[in-house]
Amino acid sequence: MNQSSKEFLVKYLNNASPTGFESSGQQLWLDYIKPYTDNYFTDVYGSAVAVINPDAKYKVVIEAHADEISWFVNFITEEGYIYVRRNGGSDHQIAPSKRVNIHTKKGIVKGVFGWPAIHVRDNKSEEAPSLKNIFIDCGCSSKDEVLEKGIHVGSVITFEDDFTELNDRYFVGRALDNRIGGFMIAEVAKRLKENQQQLPFGLYVVNAVQEEIGLRGAQMIAQRIKPDVAIITDVCHDTASPMYNKIVSGDLKAGLGPVLTYGPAVQNNLLDMIIEVAEGKEVPFQRASASRATGTDTDAFAYSNEGVASALISLPLKYMHTTVEMAHQEDVENVINLMYEFLLQLPNEHDFRYIK
Repeated sequence: MNQSSKEFLVKYLNNASPTGFESSGQQLWLDYIKPYTDNYFTDVYGSAVAVINPDAKYKVVIEAHADEISWFVNFITEEGYIYVRRNGGSDHQIAPSKRVNIHTKKGIVKGVFGWPAIHVRDNKSEEAPSLKNIFIDCGCSSKDEVLEKGIHVGSVITFEDDFTELNDRYFVGRALDNRIGGFMIAEVAKRLKENQQQLPFGLYVVNAVQEEIGLRGAQMIAQRIKPDVAIITDVCHDTASPMYNKIVSGDLKAGLGPVLTYGPAVQNNLLDMIIEVAEGKEVPFQRASASRATGTDTDAFAYSNEGVASALISLPLKYMHTTVEMAHQEDVENVINLMYEFLLQLPNEHDFRYIK
């Protein structure tokens, strides 16, 4: 990874983009990808699309989602303590003792998720963290003081943790799910430009919003683009780390390559083509299966319009929906390379139908 790519990755991952409030991250992403594409557009809820060959009839999408899980201010006590509700799949069990940023129109207000000391708790009937008891302390002594800082019911809250690296092997931080995907699809566009590769079709590089609360951004943008093909990248669980049941969740490990998923939403002819590319270019990959749905934006694209040939290329991730999500650097490179090589060999106006 070159220096400009690394600098963007760090800046992009450290920026907060909570579900419904993604605009600052989307602007960073657009500023980075614009030099490598022909034009761009956005929709009313903030999904951003950079386009190569916008006049082409055949449309191919590579997509990731931009939003991260977060919290909302839900109740402020007279003493100035803040109780919260989820914005996406935020984990109440990891909240106590975490530092937070409360986003207001006056700027960021610092706070912490407080918790009583271990030696004053009754271990026999110890109450576990839950949405009923976790709270934020921003150093205020009254509700009025909290309100004066610009905090109100509905203010969004993110954890403060930033990007780091472990053992020159892993990227670590909050919200790799799935801004690391936004980074990877931008790198595909960058690689096409730097290698002077000309595609015969239109390429729509899509960074969608609001995936964490039900694939909403992908649903909206798929209806607008009406693509012929969609390759989605998201994260999946590394099940080699402790406390996973491989019988239930599959056998997947960070460092062994991208994960290709089988399931009803995945178009099999498209998946077979991706596998052929991976094998031909010696890109390592793993396999997973999904039941009724993949749980990713793949479902939104596959079932949009009259049906879109769609497939999912996942990045194995440790400790999803925590502040220490971990992705193997080689997997990141291999996801980028697999998408890039797939695009180079995709024939223009290829018909993926099973029966013709």
